[in-house]
Amino acid sequence: MYVCNCFGVTEQQVKKHAEDGACTPRQIASACKAGTDCGSCVRRIQALLGRGETPRREPAPANRPEPARARSAAARLERTASAARAA
Repeated sequence: MYVCNCFGVTEQQVKKHAEDGACTPRQIASACKAGTDCGSCVRRIQALLGRGETPRREPAPANRPEPARARSAAARLERTASAARAA
């Protein structure tokens, strides 16, 4: 089955490159160009490499302010907790 239609790269080819040491989509791209044109195959390549369907989210840096919606959600939670303690 084709993984990358742009360059005609199959699952077997991706698996072979992984066996040869490629462990990231970028390394697969270096080996066979898969994922370097339209990019629609990158998630499938990640899945074949055992990296899951979606990229992992990194935590926000500590020096970046918290989004307003997160602050308001935290404030609502605190008000609810205060009301429960008072009751």
